[in-house]
Amino acid sequence: MIRTGRTAIALTLLLAGSAFAQQQPPASPAAPPPVDFSKVEIKTTDLGDNVYMLEGQILGSIGGNITVAVGRTGIIMVDGQFAPLHDKIKAAISTISNLPIKYLINTHYHGDHTGGNEAFAKDGAIIVSDINVKNRLAEGTTNGLTGVKTPPAAAGALPTKTYAGKMLKIRLPGRVADLRHIAGAHTDGDTYVWFKTANVLATGDTFTNGRYPNIDFANGGNIKGMIAATNAYIKLTNAKSRIVPGHGPIADRAALIEYRTMLVTARDRMAALVKQGKSEDDVVAAKPFADLDKKWAPTELASKNFIRVVYHSLADKTDKKTVLKRMLRRS
Repeated sequence: MIRTGRTAIALTLLLAGSAFAQQQPPASPAAPPPVDFSKVEIKTTDLGDNVYMLEGQILGSIGGNITVAVGRTGIIMVDGQFAPLHDKIKAAISTISNLPIKYLINTHYHGDHTGGNEAFAKDGAIIVSDINVKNRLAEGTTNGLTGVKTPPAAAGALPTKTYAGKMLKIRLPGRVADLRHIAGAHTDGDTYVWFKTANVLATGDTFTNGRYPNIDFANGGNIKGMIAATNAYIKLTNAKSRIVPGHGPIADRAALIEYRTMLVTARDRMAALVKQGKSEDDVVAAKPFADLDKKWAPTELASKNFIRVVYHSLADKTDKKTVLKRMLRRS
């Protein structure tokens, strides 16, 4: 049975104001309103076998989900939200276990998942990620939809344990996390985390439950990789699996299959429009996903942005220099 509880925490998609600019998720095209972190709450869901999901909500916006897996000597945590929430996140985790956080895994580089890196590292956590997460954080990034630039993160926020292959195992007594990289999906540095004994999968933003995902095409994302990710998840999980999405409520395999169907439909429709030589403005005006919007787009802006990111992921051409640069980044 799943138990839920609330503590005073907030997990939110966006940070407002220049003071938090380096931790803004680069995927949001609209200027966010100021956030009062003191008013945010969190829901803690017990997934069984000492694994938990932390999710927060404020004014209808859901921040990046956190997974907490407790071993005998410490905790493995997946994603850490924004820096201003560090103390509240620790307080919430303390209601689960008083053991130290040994590892903090970044599923990708966006600020609503990595903002807490520096503070948790100061607490003693080892920050773990795919190598491209470290590279993106170190170099800074540009939002493909808005052109907004996110400056390099502080040195203390960079992952200190990285991998450039397809997988990595993180072990603690009584707990093993299998990390696997999916190439060119939400970004170029996505990691999903599989807690096999608990039958719990943490996907990061390669899966967003009940809403369109962002595809960060300017930083290696592509709808083809998103579909490849869901194919891997469907193969890995079963009817009893608990799936922690990057955003949205806890999901099961059936929700994942429905999400994949949406992605495939969107890819096929957009591929036909791209083949016809349609421009970005043409496809936005055509509203090719109007029937899908009823379930997956909470706003008109969300609908338009999904059209745009799918278009760019299929229409943009990657030159040989860019391909070589990506290969060197992973070396």
